[in-house]
Amino acid sequence: MSADIECIVVGAGVIGLAVARQLALAGKEVLVVESEAAIGMGISSRNSEVIHAGLYYPTGSLKARLCVEGKEKLYQYCDERGINYRRLGKLLVATTTAQLHQLDKIEAQAKANHVHDLQRLDRAEVLAIEPGLHCEAALLSPSTGIIDSHGLMLTLQGDLENKGGQCVFNTPLESVVIEADGGFTCSFGGNDGMQLRCNMLINAAGLHAPSLAR
Repeated sequence: MSADIECIVVGAGVIGLAVARQLALAGKEVLVVESEAAIGMGISSRNSEVIHAGLYYPTGSLKARLCVEGKEKLYQYCDERGINYRRLGKLLVATTTAQLHQLDKIEAQAKANHVHDLQRLDRAEVLAIEPGLHCEAALLSPSTGIIDSHGLMLTLQGDLENKGGQCVFNTPLESVVIEADGGFTCSFGGNDGMQLRCNMLINAAGLHAPSLAR
């Protein structure tokens, strides 16, 4: 059976939009389907909007590698596309002498994750940055930042649509049948219920991703 569309991405959060954008840039025919009325209405709009440095994740883990590589790519993308962000840094504070060894552990973990820009600060150096703190010492992570996550998602959507991709809203996925040839037949609800067959189905449904995968 022939496909109606090459790729369907379920979920128009930041992950779904980023994946769909990349597929469209690669020349794929892409449709993003979203159960809500607009992009980023789920967990993508319910986070701290922090660009993490990758300090804490287990050494060698996928999270550690992707966080360290991804933060620099994200800053670069923001610069290229005019997305608002602030690379303001973060202080990890030891408030007592008993906590100083925790800074040593964090610094060692960061280095193991190839984060090499941490700076050890004594009390005077910390107070020069934030006079209201009471501490013994701190680590400064200069590559930690914050981002306008909605601006990021709008830009990803724009890139996707400029390459011919589409987003449809108020269209919940109700069922999926995996066909013998490896394709997928997807049934959608909403005001204009429909059934579409695709060759590639991407599950980026946020909190609903595990139940969809099952």
